[in-house]
Amino acid sequence: MTTQILSGKSALVSGGARRIGREIALVLAKAGADVTITYRRSRAVAERTAGEIEDLGCRALTVECDVRSESSVRAAIAATIAFHGRLDVLVNNAAVFASASLESIGLEQWDAVFETNVRGPFLVAREALVYLRAAQGRIVNIGSLGGLQAWAGHAHYCASKAALHMLTEAMAKAFAPEVAVNCVAPGWIEMDETPEADAARFAARTPMRRNGTADDVAQAVLFLATGTKFVTGQILTVDGGLGLT
Repeated sequence: MTTQILSGKSALVSGGARRIGREIALVLAKAGADVTITYRRSRAVAERTAGEIEDLGCRALTVECDVRSESSVRAAIAATIAFHGRLDVLVNNAAVFASASLESIGLEQWDAVFETNVRGPFLVAREALVYLRAAQGRIVNIGSLGGLQAWAGHAHYCASKAALHMLTEAMAKAFAPEVAVNCVAPGWIEMDETPEADAARFAARTPMRRNGTADDVAQAVLFLATGTKFVTGQILTVDGGLGLT
C-alpha cells in the first residue's frame, strides 16, 4: 500500500472511469486521497471505479461532465466542492485520440479533438483554480509523446497535445506561486485491447524493452502531485525512452 501522503486531501480526475484515468484515480486513492471522477457516457464503469476507491477506504464521487462545456464543467467543480469540501489535486486526463491522414481531416474532426484535448483542460483548470489556490494545490495535465513528436497519421491529435504542453507552461507561470502545474506525456501505453503485433513492435523499439502501462503513467502523476512544488511547468515524458529512438 502506498504511503498515505494524500490523506485528508481531495483529487479530481477527468475521464477517470476507465483505462489510464481509472489507474490514476486508484493510485491517488491508495495514497489516501478522496477522489472525484468525471465521465461522459461510462456511468456504470465510473460507479465500479468509485466502488474500488471506496474499498481502499477513501470517499469517491462520480460526476457526469462534458469537459467541452463551460456549464457542465462549472457544475462538476461545484459538485466536487460540495461533496469533498476542498480540491487539492486536479488531473486533466479526459481526451480523445484520433487517426487520419492530414489532407483528409475535416474542420469538424479538427475541432472535435481540440475541444476535448485543449479547451477541456483550460475550462476545468479555470473553474477549479480558486479552490486549488486555497489548498496550495497541484494540476497535472496528461499530454502525450505525440505532442513532442510529429506523427503524420495523427496530426490533429499531435497538435492538440502540443498545445496542451504549452498551456501547461502558461498555467505554471500564471497560477504560481500557489499552484504547481505540470504535465505527464505518455508514450506507447499497452492496454487490454492493444493488438499483439503492435505491442511487440513498439516494445522492440523501446530502450527499456517493454511497453508502458497505465500504472507507469499513474505513478508519474503521483510524483507530480506529491513531490516538491518547486517543480512546475515541466513536461515529464513517460515512454521508456521511445522518444529517443
